[in-house]
Amino acid sequence: MNNIVEQLVLSELKCRFLDIILDEKAPLSRGRLVRSMLATIKDAAAIQGEIDFYSCGQWNKTLYLEATTRLGQSEGNIAFVSCSPESILNSWDAKVYRTTQFPHYGLVLVLKREDCLLGITAFEDPSYTLSDGLLENIADECSKMMAKIHSVEKILAEEQRYRQLHRVTEKFHSTMDMDDVLFEIIFTLRDMYPGFEYYLLLSHDNNSHGELPVKDLEYNSNNFSAMQAYVTGTIQLEDSLQERKSILYAPLKGRQGVYGVLQVIASNALVFPENEMEFISLLANTAGSALENAQLYQQSRRLVTDLQLINETSHKLNSNLRLFDTVKYVSGQILNSFCAQEVGFIMMDETAVNMEILQGSTEFFFSEGAPVHIARLGGKIMEHGEPFFIGDNALSGEHAGFLYKSIMGVPIVQNNHIKGFALVLHEKPYTFTFDAFKLLQSLIHHSSLAFANSMLKEQLEKMVITDHLTKLFSRSYLDEEMNVSMLKDEQGAFILIDIDNFKSINDTYGHQTGDDVLIQLARLVSESIRSSDIGARWGGEELAIYLPGAPLETGARIAGRLAEKAARRTRPGITISCGVSRWTKGCKDTTGSLFRRADQALYEAKTSGKNKVVVSEEKEYRIQN
Repeated sequence: MNNIVEQLVLSELKCRFLDIILDEKAPLSRGRLVRSMLATIKDAAAIQGEIDFYSCGQWNKTLYLEATTRLGQSEGNIAFVSCSPESILNSWDAKVYRTTQFPHYGLVLVLKREDCLLGITAFEDPSYTLSDGLLENIADECSKMMAKIHSVEKILAEEQRYRQLHRVTEKFHSTMDMDDVLFEIIFTLRDMYPGFEYYLLLSHDNNSHGELPVKDLEYNSNNFSAMQAYVTGTIQLEDSLQERKSILYAPLKGRQGVYGVLQVIASNALVFPENEMEFISLLANTAGSALENAQLYQQSRRLVTDLQLINETSHKLNSNLRLFDTVKYVSGQILNSFCAQEVGFIMMDETAVNMEILQGSTEFFFSEGAPVHIARLGGKIMEHGEPFFIGDNALSGEHAGFLYKSIMGVPIVQNNHIKGFALVLHEKPYTFTFDAFKLLQSLIHHSSLAFANSMLKEQLEKMVITDHLTKLFSRSYLDEEMNVSMLKDEQGAFILIDIDNFKSINDTYGHQTGDDVLIQLARLVSESIRSSDIGARWGGEELAIYLPGAPLETGARIAGRLAEKAARRTRPGITISCGVSRWTKGCKDTTGSLFRRADQALYEAKTSGKNKVVVSEEKEYRIQN
């Protein structure tokens, strides 16, 4: 081929290369541009065989088949012999190689630009009709073309990156959900680099994130690079020639701190290109700021919720609830707000030894094996005077065999003195967060006064309706309860009790002994009746019992048993006389007539020899043997 023809071929090649770049109708992609370049070379230079182009991989530093003129040939999975780009740059000085050392190729053009290998163009046909000078010029034009393609590719990649970054930033600013933020990070990276693996190593994470690749960032792990990225807030690289992979750790950094690390694993790669590192770093920083905003938003919402809980609880507790209702309400609030399984409130006596589990606590605290564990846990609070938090009781070893793993204990303090404690339990470990622990302390602090007021109120009420000496109910309370019973029950029995020869006891032993005898008899009364029955001090040495819903025979039987116990179990020994009366629905009875009949029966017992029970049956009296 003469010089004029070669110049025409070269000129046509340049023009057609320019047309390829300026073609606005065709898609502007690297693959199309490279394939068009090969087709143009084949057509303009009248090449008979096929042409392949091997590109220099920026990730794994190998030559791979990027484009070909062959129909149906798959690209990307065929390497160019065993040469590396470095070896070609160092040992291949020429641009044109006519040789048979390469399988299937008779001619190879080396495309270089400024000591950078752009690729290899390999021809099946040795093309002996083309001079080396023309081939060198073709190699130069191809190098220029590939440099332009690289520039276009870089511009397109930058455009795609920043379009993605803009989209992600808009998404981040439109959500305050941490899962949405994490999903967008992974979605964007998978879209940009589908062949990589990704993991989010989060420093504070107690929630499940579905299918997202989330791991805990463990401070005692052997992953030094991840911890370096977290601590220093800078990107860390970890290249493994043996495993042929490169790992990048990008900190998820906000203004107030680092919230985790993004781990990107590039398999079959030796190094990360700087432009890709820059994009991943920008994405990680944007994500870090979004995570920080989402976390601050969730913290503010949680704080508002906590304040609402305390305010609602305080408002409810200021409504003069009874102690049971107070404990029941606070227990319910803790169960709902803390996802607890068991809540108990325990009060200690003045000796700080005996404890009382308040009604309204959950079932566990009244179970058979509970007292041992309650005493151990409560002992920690009473000894140190501080609340305690156990994330996993199985690890502590202090309460072996205890079913519950997550435990929170908070003292109930009144006037700077510990009066008791609250326990919150769950079977699973690490159920409660430290924020929940702080909220519980605040809630118990606000509830302590309500507990004290409810207990004081009930103590005062009990003092009003209780006889100070015998601890039985007062006569006024007995009158009220009997009036209520006569409205709702079908019947009832009344027992009036008098200590025989009580004056002689006082004269013989003194009034202190007389009071002690009354106390002993009152205890026997309490032992002999049901919780629904009422034992009261009638006046002086007289006591009374009312049995709502009981027939006359039951009243007589209980009076008889009480007389037997009094004779056997009092010191000094005493005897009693009892009068028993009853009322039934339909009769025009009052408490006054009921008292009067019992008093008459008692008089009959006293005048007929004492130490006996007399039953009033309307106008007749029957002595109970």
